[in-house]
Amino acid sequence: MAEVLELKAARGARGSVRLPGSKSISNRVLLAAALAAGESAVRGLLDAEDTRVMREALERLGVPITERAQALSVHGAGGVFREKKADLFLGNAGTALRPLTAALAFSEGEYFVSGVPRMHERPIGDLVDALRSIGARIDYRGKPGFPPLAIHPAKLRLDAAVPVKGDVSSQFLSALLMALPLAGGDATIEVRGELISKPYVEITLNVMRRFGVAVERDGWSRFHIPRARYSSPGTIYVEGDASSASYFLAAGALGGGPVRVEGVGRESIQGDVRFADVLEAMGANVRMGDGWIECAGRGRLHPIDMDLNHIPDAAMTAAVLALFADGPSRLRNIASWRVKETDRIAAMAAELRKLGAQVEDGSDYLRIVPGELKPGVAIDTYDDHRMAMSYALVALGGVPVRIKNPECVAKTFPDYFAALASITA
Repeated sequence: MAEVLELKAARGARGSVRLPGSKSISNRVLLAAALAAGESAVRGLLDAEDTRVMREALERLGVPITERAQALSVHGAGGVFREKKADLFLGNAGTALRPLTAALAFSEGEYFVSGVPRMHERPIGDLVDALRSIGARIDYRGKPGFPPLAIHPAKLRLDAAVPVKGDVSSQFLSALLMALPLAGGDATIEVRGELISKPYVEITLNVMRRFGVAVERDGWSRFHIPRARYSSPGTIYVEGDASSASYFLAAGALGGGPVRVEGVGRESIQGDVRFADVLEAMGANVRMGDGWIECAGRGRLHPIDMDLNHIPDAAMTAAVLALFADGPSRLRNIASWRVKETDRIAAMAAELRKLGAQVEDGSDYLRIVPGELKPGVAIDTYDDHRMAMSYALVALGGVPVRIKNPECVAKTFPDYFAALASITA
């Protein structure tokens, strides 16, 4: 793919798209299958950079993974990892590095986990503190509070509740939830502070339940993990990615539509299906069925003032849609954007301004006042797949746009631009 992708002005959008598997579900399923007793056949798994680094790491840890007809066969370890020494490179995949760090702390081996430079700027201190509180031996090999990490053999104890902060990333809680069944006894987690991105924790609990571990929770502050081991469900299906669905549904809202996404629907376990609420608030028409969602536009979009803490990834799509609203929009409670693949609040604000919007960016919000769209703007993507995918929608505003480093979409959706082209004219 070229270093800069030129997208021509589009007149409209209509059609259907089959979504790739959910990244969030895929990496959770891969880890649970690797720790489970028995062989799991995983269907619909996302094939992209973030899942490939997870798969490669699991194989290095002694988990046999084989390709089967339309499925991936994972031969679980039935507990902690068999390989007791490994050097694991996990790119910029937070859904791989963070839960693996917790699982490795229980595996009584010598491990080194690292990633790309941006991954080394993404915090992990709250997770390490939680693991150290139960006896884990983890050292920072760079800046304290951030990867890379060296994990050493240790006997972990569960004689008290495990405390973890919840206000920076829900992945820390998810990592602990998925690792604690390895302890071989009952365990309790206490969340300190407000827990953000709760729907992603719901995904974790759902996947654990499919593998035989039913977690009880008291609100969002206390979680009880019973004495149980992961066991294979036999065959497990990964549903389509709801975050990726947001781009095509937004295209339907901008381009007239209808545009239908297939592979995710009203029974989805992913919180990002609630992006439908954003589209409806902006005046679009949304319909859902079993395994599909459809969106059609109804004229100029309305501005929104919404708390989007529950859908942080899809909220980026909402920020671009705000360019086409008939008034100022405010996206609130999005502080987690600061510690994603890039500082998404700063990056979003910079690129929206290039396109002609007036933007106020705070510690946890964006206020966007749309202006006349500037044609031919070159969008910096900051090596962030969601920047590239969301800003491609600008072409549906009737102006050409240039996307720098379009290959960054390989992180979660290698065929994104071809799929978008298939529904636009």
